[in-house]
Amino acid sequence: MKIVIAPDSYKDSLSAREAAVAIATGCARVLPQAQLVQCPMGDGGEGTLDALLAATQAERRVTAVHDALERPINASWGWHAASATAYVELAEASGLQALADTERTALHSTTLGVGELIRDALDTGAKHLILTLGGSATNDAGAGMLTALGARLLDTEGQPLPPGGAALARLAELDLSDLDPRLATLKVDTAVDVDNPLLGERGASATFGPQKGATSADVTRLDAALAHFADHVASALGKDYRALPGAGAAGGMGFAAAAFLGARLQPGIELVMDQVDFDRLLEDADLVITGEGQLDGQSLAGKTPVGIARRARRHGVPTLALAGRLGDGWQAVHDEGIEAAFALADGPLALPEALGRTAELLTDRAESLLRVWRLADRQTPR
Repeated sequence: MKIVIAPDSYKDSLSAREAAVAIATGCARVLPQAQLVQCPMGDGGEGTLDALLAATQAERRVTAVHDALERPINASWGWHAASATAYVELAEASGLQALADTERTALHSTTLGVGELIRDALDTGAKHLILTLGGSATNDAGAGMLTALGARLLDTEGQPLPPGGAALARLAELDLSDLDPRLATLKVDTAVDVDNPLLGERGASATFGPQKGATSADVTRLDAALAHFADHVASALGKDYRALPGAGAAGGMGFAAAAFLGARLQPGIELVMDQVDFDRLLEDADLVITGEGQLDGQSLAGKTPVGIARRARRHGVPTLALAGRLGDGWQAVHDEGIEAAFALADGPLALPEALGRTAELLTDRAESLLRVWRLADRQTPR
């Protein structure tokens, strides 16, 4: 029997790799002779880089950059020399997970560090960039990234704007004359896990700003500032990207990636599956087990378990899911190829205890799943 184990990370608890190990441990208790293929996954958010490195055998590199508050940090990225491909995860440089709750500021956080990673990749010789968006602490529509790559955003007095999305309201001149020329020949694929546009009630500021510290007044201010920026970009490039599905990803980084990097925006899980050759792993598979921290109605918008299930269904392989929590509307995942989904808790648990026991609970639930599967399928281990 061949089982493909392809979870995403369990936020604040386990990486995708750790989750895959925990699930495999439970499966092995029941079917010790089964072929257990571990394939950690991600949909563009935090942890996607680790999944890509594990699957592609790319080299992990570390670069000194600046975080979302312009503090010096070391951020990882991936380098696959044979294909001259760089893997850059936004959350490594500008991620929300690096900030305390009291530090979250959607008004002033910056994507400068992401641009610094891309610049290092270009210096290394990258011809192809896989850029994953998600888990960002920023709402600057990629303005910080642009400054790291040579663009100048100036106010009415010809002075550089301070970092952050709010400052874009004061943009008077977008100077692209020194934008890194190597970007013109760089092939860029961008993984996004949402389809939101840049602006409006489903835009970057309104949808994601509050989790980054934005008040309702801040959201209004940021949306207007990003609209002003989008006007300048449309004037400079002769094309308007603000309504592009995914433009609102990572505080508008999808917008900047499409407009200035010529990126193709793809559902993150689809891009990652293609990179790890997931279709090959599904050949001759009997079962897929996936999961992440929460399954709910929003998971259909491109989250890992649903993307995995859709791909597995094309190959006629059933999928089971293990989630830290089943939220509102989770039953909709059944229509997308997830045959059954289960929450991990084995009783009433406070969140800190549940997070601390995630590996144990995953292993136990995987064991229970396989016991039911073996009973239902009437197969013996092979």
